[in-house]
Amino acid sequence: MGKQYQGQLEQIDANRWRIPKASRPDMRVDGIIYATGELIAEVIAGGAVEQVANVATLPGIVGASLAMPDVHWGYGFCIGGVAATDVDEGGVVSPGGVGYDINCGVRLIRSDIPASDLGPKMPDLVNALFRDIPAGVGVDGPYEFEPKRMRRLLNEGMRFLLEEGLATEADLATTESAGSMGDADADAVSPEAIRRGHGQCGTLGAGNHFAEVQVVDEVFDDHAASVLGLKQGCLTLMIHSGSRGLGHQVCGDFINALRKVPAQFGIHLPDNQLVCAPVNSEPGQRYLRAMRAAANFAWCNRQLLAAQFRRSLANFCGQSEESLGLRQVYDVAHNIAKIETHLVDGRPRTLCVHRKGATRAFGPGHPELPPAYRDLGQPVLIPGDMGTASYVLTGTAGAMAQSFGSTCHGAGRTLSRTEALRRSRGRRIDQELAAVGVIARSRSREGLAEEQPDAYKDIDAVVNCVTSAGLAKKVARLRPVGVIKG
Repeated sequence: MGKQYQGQLEQIDANRWRIPKASRPDMRVDGIIYATGELIAEVIAGGAVEQVANVATLPGIVGASLAMPDVHWGYGFCIGGVAATDVDEGGVVSPGGVGYDINCGVRLIRSDIPASDLGPKMPDLVNALFRDIPAGVGVDGPYEFEPKRMRRLLNEGMRFLLEEGLATEADLATTESAGSMGDADADAVSPEAIRRGHGQCGTLGAGNHFAEVQVVDEVFDDHAASVLGLKQGCLTLMIHSGSRGLGHQVCGDFINALRKVPAQFGIHLPDNQLVCAPVNSEPGQRYLRAMRAAANFAWCNRQLLAAQFRRSLANFCGQSEESLGLRQVYDVAHNIAKIETHLVDGRPRTLCVHRKGATRAFGPGHPELPPAYRDLGQPVLIPGDMGTASYVLTGTAGAMAQSFGSTCHGAGRTLSRTEALRRSRGRRIDQELAAVGVIARSRSREGLAEEQPDAYKDIDAVVNCVTSAGLAKKVARLRPVGVIKG
C-alpha cells in the first residue's frame, strides 16, 4: 500500500472531501474524494489520497481528479480513480489511469429460476459450474483463435463473435459500447501479448475474478427491476473477469514504451508511474489503439465465459436456456479510457475519460444507452465480496454533472493480498463462507484467502455513499450463494 496522506483535506459535505488545488503548486485542479465520515479514515490510511493529488497535476485535466468510495492504492492512479483530460487542450492519456487488467468488468445474467427450487442441489450446481468453467492461473479454455481470427477478434470485439455464431444481437445490445471499441488495432498489440492471450479467451483467471451464482435478495425499485428482468428470489449469474495476460502485457509494454515521452513534451510528473502521452500524439494514439484491442478481447472473454456458464446451468437443470429465462442484463467495463463528450464549464468538450476501478453511470436519455434502458439510465453492476452482496444500480443525471458519468466499481480493498494471506493462516475460508450460506470452490487455497470478506470495505457503506451523493440509484441487491474462483 502507499503512504498515508499528510496534506490538506477539507470536508465538502456528508459524501465528499476536497484536496484543494491551492495545497500544491503543481495541481491544476482540485482532488475530490467520495467518502462518508465512516469511510474516509480507510481512504487516508491506504495511501490513495496522495495519488488523487498527483493525478490532479496531469496536463489537460478538467473538473477535478476524482476518487470513488471504493478507492484504494494502485499503480500511479488509485483504484477507484476517475480523471478526464481535454483532448483539444493538450490532454494526456496514461496507462496507469486504465490499469493492467484492461477492461476488467462485470456481466450479469438473469433467470426465471427460483432459488428455492434448487435447495439442497445448490452444492451440486456449484460443483458442475466449477467443473465446466475454466479458472485459475495459466488455464486455457475450449476456444482457440488462429492468428487471422484473433486479429479480427481484437479489431472487432463482440461483432466478430456475432458473425461466428458465438454471440447474439441481444448480447451486443446489453453490453457497454456493444462490446466493441472502434479504432482498435491488433498491429499495436505486441506478439508477446497475443501469445499470452492465446487460449485465454473464455477463461476466468485468478485474483479477484469470479463467477457467482446469486439470488435477488432485495428490490429497491420495482419498475427498474422489472425492466432489467430481475425477480426477487430468482437466481442471477455474475461474471467478473478482464483481458487476462493479453491486457496485462499491453499495459506493461506501453508503460515501458512511454517512459521518455513526458520529457519530450515538457511534462513534469510527481510520480513516474503516471507516465503518459498527449492524446493527439502518435504514442498516445498508439496506446489507445492497443488498449481498445485489449478491451475488445475482454468483452469477448466475458461473452465466451457467459456462454459456458449458461450452458452449464441449463445442462444441470435439464432444460433449455430459453425456458430458464437466461438472458443478459448488462455488461460494464471497469478499467478503460474513452473519448467522450461532456459539459465542462457550460460547454461541450471532447475528453479522454480514464476510469480505473470505476464504472460508467450514464444518466437517463443518453444516446449510447440501449433503447430498452434509455429511460432508466445505464445499468451499473457493483460486485461485493464473497460473503456479503452485490448491487445493481442505474446511472443518473447527477453522475453526468459531477463525475463525467461515473460511479464506484466494487467494495474496494482494505487489505493487501499479502496481508489477507497472513490473516488467513490456520483458517478455512471455504468453511467460514459455508457458515453464512455461500458455497465456494477455488483452484487454490490462496484464491479464497486473498479475497476473503475481511479484505474488503463494507459494500453497503460504499453503495450508500454513491447513491446518497446522487451518482447512482439502487435497483436490487444480489446475495451470493455459490462462488467459483481460480
